[in-house]
Amino acid sequence: MKVSGDWMTGQGTQALCAVLSAGGHQALFVGGCVRNALLGEAVADIDLSTDALPLRVTELCQAAGFRVIPTGMDHGTVTVVAGGVAHEVTTFRRDVETDGRRAVVAFTDDIAQDAMRRDLTMNALYARADGTVVDPLDGLPDLLARRVRFVGDAGERIAEDALRILRFFRFHAWYGDPGEGLDAEGLAACAAGVDLLDGLSRERVGHELAKLLTAPDPAPSVAAMAQTGVLARILPGSDPRALAPLVHLEDGVGPDWRRRLAVLALSVDWGDALRLSKQDAARLVTLAQAVQSGEAPAILAWRHGSELARDALLVQSALMGQELPQNWQDSLTQGMAAHFPIKAADLMPEFQGAALGRQLKHLESAWLDSGFALDRAQLLALSRGDAQNRS
Repeated sequence: MKVSGDWMTGQGTQALCAVLSAGGHQALFVGGCVRNALLGEAVADIDLSTDALPLRVTELCQAAGFRVIPTGMDHGTVTVVAGGVAHEVTTFRRDVETDGRRAVVAFTDDIAQDAMRRDLTMNALYARADGTVVDPLDGLPDLLARRVRFVGDAGERIAEDALRILRFFRFHAWYGDPGEGLDAEGLAACAAGVDLLDGLSRERVGHELAKLLTAPDPAPSVAAMAQTGVLARILPGSDPRALAPLVHLEDGVGPDWRRRLAVLALSVDWGDALRLSKQDAARLVTLAQAVQSGEAPAILAWRHGSELARDALLVQSALMGQELPQNWQDSLTQGMAAHFPIKAADLMPEFQGAALGRQLKHLESAWLDSGFALDRAQLLALSRGDAQNRS
């Protein structure tokens, strides 16, 4: 079997393979680019595996005029920019020591040893420069069947790096057969290794969870995470039941991992729980507040913009097990077009200081309660009446 695609036939990519080959070394595409090409999915990154040591790769590529960046020399990886395309080139490796978070590696010239240190069989596939698939561990049948399985003993792979528990569920969400359940051995190993998740950094967990929740339909994988105890371990207090309804409601709306995270656990200190960026954590806090406010769709759009208002309605409907409100899109458009017609200067000098702020809020509430119907003159008349009552 062969893979093909523009990603591998580019002049720079083929020239890089030719340089390594002319130097007496293997040059094999590996991992995601091979996997995705075989599945007919888009290829984003080009990774190459070789028996050449990092310094040898550097020497050969610099002599050929390529730019070489020593991105991970200790772990065997250099980035080679050829034809304007970045390629990660990594020497065949084998694990010498692992502690559940990181590994000490040694270089090898044995492709089978390199394949054995990978996490899943569908990620242990290689291809030569002409596209011929090299399958040291017989992982091709798993890939073609969209069967997500650990390489070798599942428990051993997880003990080497506990993040592989989350990767197992992520890869099923993205590449698994939706009509089939998850691999039983893999599930059992994930459940048995749940304590190892405590040793992972919150950043790594958050990054992996975000990628999982971006899959077209992550609900079955997340449900399996809950059944094995994995979800509660990484996100205490979470509940996966509203995720499938949310995915249903999202028809025609692109997936957003933050929206999906919100239905799993609406009120969480996101900055602490998953070490999210300040921007993402703030977005989740605002989304939770909008959902819990109970405000009408138009008001949500006026306060937060149409995108966040839409997300709030989706989350709210999923949590309540209901369809979206009728004409919700028209309501969002109405809210976005509305402009509160009163400014602070309009209420002075009758109102000053804290009283001015309170009066603005009072008039704003009246305007919102009217469905944006009260105009400037009506609101000023209401304010004059309030001023007279004060005196």
